[in-house]
Formats: sequence, C-alpha cells, structure tokens
Amino acid sequence: MIDSHTHLDSCEPGEAALVAAATQSGVNRILTVGQDGDTGRAALAAAEAFPQVFAAIGHHPNKATGFDDGHLAELRALAEHERCRAIGETGLDYFRDYAPRADQERAFHAQIELARDTAKPLVIHTRAAEDDTIATLRERAQGVDVILHCFSMPDRLDECLAEGWWISFAGNVTYPKSEALAEAAGRVPDDRILVETDAPYLTPQPMRKERNQPAYVTETARFVADQRGQDYATFEAIVERNAARLFRW
Repeated sequence: MIDSHTHLDSCEPGEAALVAAATQSGVNRILTVGQDGDTGRAALAAAEAFPQVFAAIGHHPNKATGFDDGHLAELRALAEHERCRAIGETGLDYFRDYAPRADQERAFHAQIELARDTAKPLVIHTRAAEDDTIATLRERAQGVDVILHCFSMPDRLDECLAEGWWISFAGNVTYPKSEALAEAAGRVPDDRILVETDAPYLTPQPMRKERNQPAYVTETARFVADQRGQDYATFEAIVERNAARLFRW
C-alpha cells in the first residue's frame, strides 16, 4: 500500500518511528508534502533519509500571503531535487482565509506552471472554493496530471473525472456522516484512484481518537476497497500501480 499525501514533519512520534510503523503495516511508499520552503526542505530531508519516502514541494494557500517571484524561485530550486515527485499542495482555501485571495491565486497559478515545466503531478488543496478551483484548473492546467488531495466534493465527482483528474481519498471517507463521499469512492475508475492519510489530520474512524500517521492509510484503503466491492489485495495493486505511474517511484 502507499500513502499519497502525508506531513511527516508534523506527525508524532518522529520520522524514523513513523516510517517503521508504516513499513510494518505494509505501506511501502510515502509522499510527504511541503507547505512552504522550510517544510519543503524538511520533506526532502526525510526523502533522503528513508528510501520509501518521496517529497512534494509546494506553497499551501493558507501560507500564500505575500507570495512573489522569490518564493517561486525557492520552490523551483527545491523541485529540481531528484526525490521531489510532485508539486503542491496548492490551490484555494476560502474556509479559513488565512491569506488574501489574490495571493492564493498568484501562488496557485505559479505552481500550475511549475508542475507543467517540471512534468510533475500537481497536488490540489481546495476548501470552500470548489467553483474557483475547478475553473482555474480547467483554464490553466490542461496537460498537467492533477491530484485532488483529500477529495471532499462528491457532488462534483463526475466533473472532475471528465477532466481526467486523479481522486485521492483520506480518512474522512470512513466517517459515519460521509455517506456521499463513501459512495463516490465506489464510483471512481480503477485508473484514477489514490488513498492517503493527510497525517497528522483526518484519522480513519477505527483510530479516530489517535493522531493520524502513514501506517493508518491501510484502514482507509480497506474501507474504500469494501465500497468498491474489491478485496484488499486487488485494491492495493490498483493503488500501487496508479501511484507508481504518477510519482515515478
């Protein structure tokens, strides 16, 4: 199994223990995601330290205040590292509004072009901004592999699939109140689906009282496999194949 989106630097009890626990659970590839320059460097350091870990380099919309050419140059330099396998997470977040929308848009547009320039997939964060996120991707991200991380807009699934985007499900798909999201997980084609933890957030239901970690992606995977009427081994092979294609690991 793989974890297509986590934040090792924000998890406990420490990267070595987290990676060991993931390996023991059968998780053999982890993409740890930067949210700015500092966390991008931390992600690359983890990817250098552990052979099963790779990095995504990006600037989160909640950290986009003042995003300028200097920030883009920093991301571009980090993205050249051979352990960087994706750009992001980037996108739009109107729920928290931690950064001005103009700055979020500037960062988003720049990272779409960086993904295109580097031929790496683009990891998307969107919250309370679905219309603008989808419109921006349609307008600007043609020809880019787009991953909708922590997919949470089941009513827009068909639109997203029609664009050829990848759909990644996190632990929230397992929550009792997420019936529509669980139904969507059953409808994504085999060649467009991923699973993730987004650790330390969104712990799957069976471990809900604990902080999330990459090892727990197997719980989300088992739930999604059940929704799809697939046994775990079949779904595991599907997800591993999709991740290998996207991240080239």
